[in-house]
Order: sequence, then C-alpha cells, then structure tokens
Amino acid sequence: MTQAVVAGAIAVATLNAIAGSIGAWSWFRPVSGVEQQGRAAAAFWVALRVGQGSALMLAIAVGSLAAAGKRPDESLFYLYALLPLAVAFIAEQLRAASAQTILDQRGLESAQAVGELPEAEQHELLAAVLRRELGVMTLSAFVVVFLALRAAGTAHGF
Repeated sequence: MTQAVVAGAIAVATLNAIAGSIGAWSWFRPVSGVEQQGRAAAAFWVALRVGQGSALMLAIAVGSLAAAGKRPDESLFYLYALLPLAVAFIAEQLRAASAQTILDQRGLESAQAVGELPEAEQHELLAAVLRRELGVMTLSAFVVVFLALRAAGTAHGF
C-alpha cells in the first residue's frame, strides 16, 4: 500500500511541476503575438487544473485509506497530503484579487473605469493582470510540488 501512496504523491508532484514549469517559462519569457500567448496560457491553465485535480484525488485516496483504518507511521504525512488543497484555495483567492490590486496601483476605481482608458492602456492593464495571475498560480504549483514530495517521503507504514 505504501508504494501506491508514494506513487500517487509523486504523480501529483510531477503534474504540478509540469504546470509550474510552463507557468514559469511563460512568466519569465512572455511570447509575442496574441495567438501564441493564448496557446501558452491555455496549456498552463489546463496543466494547472490537471495538477490540482491530481492533488484532490490524492486527498480523496488518503481519506479513504484513513477511513479504512490504514494509517502511516508519521501523522505529518496527512499535513503534506492535504495541505495542497489549502494552497490551491488560497492561490485562487489571491488570483481573484490580482485584478483589483492592479487597478488600485493605477488609481482606477473599478473595471468600468478601465473601459474609459485608451485601447493600448486597456491591453497593457489586462496583460499586467494576467501576468500577476500567472505568477501567483505558478508559485502555488511549485509549493504543491514541494508538499507532494514531502508526502511521498513520509508515506511509509501504510
């Protein structure tokens, strides 16, 4: 049983590492052209959601094992296995606040005020919001990688 849990944790780490790598590449080296940006963003968001889904599946599997009476030798395992869900939730909250942060930095009251800006400034503002969202979610993916690897390291004894 331990091997299956370790394999699941490593799968979570791998999938989130892929998402984080795509996100980091996109953040550090923005691609030119709207079409290429759209493809890079789509690839990141799909990979991120797959990684988040894998973390959820690991949490469900761990919960099922706990309900069946199977427990690891170290209770710390549960922290590492379940904390990725909290990380994803907090990251989503920070991502949602990204737009308001950018608006506040620019002295804009609301999204309606953005519509009054020249089109070039609207695009610049949108790019800043998307870049901040990308950064937040990329960091969350890498935190999940760390936690999943720690879960794999503490999963013995099932």
